Amino acid sequence: MEPKQLQYGPLIYILAIVGLPLCCCAGIGIIPSGIAFYIAHTELKKYYEDPESYTNQDSIYTGKIVALVILIINVLYLAYTAYQIYTIGWDNIMEQSRQMMEQYEQ
Repeated sequence: MEPKQLQYGPLIYILAIVGLPLCCCAGIGIIPSGIAFYIAHTELKKYYEDPESYTNQDSIYTGKIVALVILIINVLYLAYTAYQIYTIGWDNIMEQSRQMMEQYEQ
């Protein structure tokens, strides 16, 4: 039987990379990077059940690592944002944002 490739390799990379810029939006990048990590994990599980049948496990493994790193970055940024809201308060953050916008307009 000829070995076949594991599917979803490019999808894992795309979701993980999309999650990186979304971390600046209060950690929303957790969603795509979490999905990428889950898909990579299930694909590697499929590979470990029958290693002779698949060929591109290295790219899936690399995609899993990239997704995990970006997921950790998103979790840290989300925790930082929650900490800022808790300590400073939402009203003060919005006031600082408004003042910065007024300075930018001048």
